[in-house]
Amino acid sequence: MSIRIAIADDHPMVINGIQNMLSNYPEMEVAGTFLNAETLLTALPEITPDVLLLDIQLPDKTGDQIVPAITRLHPDLRILVVTNFSSTLYLNNMIRLGIHGYLLKTTEENTLIRAIHVLHRGETFIDPALKEKAEKETPRVSIYNQVVLTLREKEILQLVAKGKSNQDIVEELFLSINTVKNYLARIFVKLDVKNRAELTRKALQMGIVE
Repeated sequence: MSIRIAIADDHPMVINGIQNMLSNYPEMEVAGTFLNAETLLTALPEITPDVLLLDIQLPDKTGDQIVPAITRLHPDLRILVVTNFSSTLYLNNMIRLGIHGYLLKTTEENTLIRAIHVLHRGETFIDPALKEKAEKETPRVSIYNQVVLTLREKEILQLVAKGKSNQDIVEELFLSINTVKNYLARIFVKLDVKNRAELTRKALQMGIVE
């Protein structure tokens, strides 16, 4: 029984490279290739792949937009992110959204093949180098459990995690700039962070934001 694979990446050379690689493995069949999210989502019901190799920076949708759509419409599809982003922030966010594997585009061929087999068996696979990095950066859960945020603080934190600036938050929540700054200052203290990047990373690890 073959493993049906779909590939979504906005670089044709990357797609061709992966296709050529997979052609050496008779148990694997490329069911379809896609340069953007729209054509991928349209075709998925017809091609019914087992594993999707997904670049999370497609031209029309980012990973945090397309992954929830895929998992909602195709819950049995196994998603393997293949990306240049080596940040554990991206890794944790994608895992929280429902992916099953995460690989860097610099990975070796045998690692990609192994990851596809692992996902097809219903398990998860994280790039070994990135997994080690993520485990070192993960704070203790006991610290997380002590943090209590108000509803407004959580609302602002969600917007910060989406990359919104202070002015964006002002306009979206109809607050003054000083009010937003005061809320952020309290959030920084509660989560024991010094800047927005640390705040977003820690909030994702805590499960406070998605």
